[in-house]
Amino acid sequence: MDIFLFVVAGLLIVGGVLGSVLPALPGPPLGYIGLLLLQCTEKVDFSTTFLLVWLAVVVAVTVADNFIPAWATNRFGGSRWAAWGSMIGLVIGMFFAGIGIIVGTLLGAIVGELLSGKPLASSLKAGFGAFIGFLLSTGLKLMVCGFFVYYYFRELLA
Repeated sequence: MDIFLFVVAGLLIVGGVLGSVLPALPGPPLGYIGLLLLQCTEKVDFSTTFLLVWLAVVVAVTVADNFIPAWATNRFGGSRWAAWGSMIGLVIGMFFAGIGIIVGTLLGAIVGELLSGKPLASSLKAGFGAFIGFLLSTGLKLMVCGFFVYYYFRELLA
């Protein structure tokens, strides 16, 4: 049974890493569920404090992920059009490999602002803000899931 739990936990943690970049998957929560499955094995014994701290981190990062892009977009003068454009650009960009996600996010925010009637200079600034927000929130999620990958392999190889 432990082998099954280790495999499923590994898949969830990989899903967490992927979900840190793909908007359709809840990255850190998936990775945390993977940690909980590891805890269910006879080999792993995380402390309650460890699990509660990581739960708090996952909740905080998940909440922040909903606010950081909007905050950065607004900080750089963008509107909801830029935020929506960046999300649509992100989804379209997923079809064009890794760099497509980055370029799609940036271009989507710029196009969104242009469609709202803002001038090009203002749209570029807002697009840059949306892009920075996307990078910050994605970076936070990747860091959390990176720790989950570390703990997975530490326990697997112990």
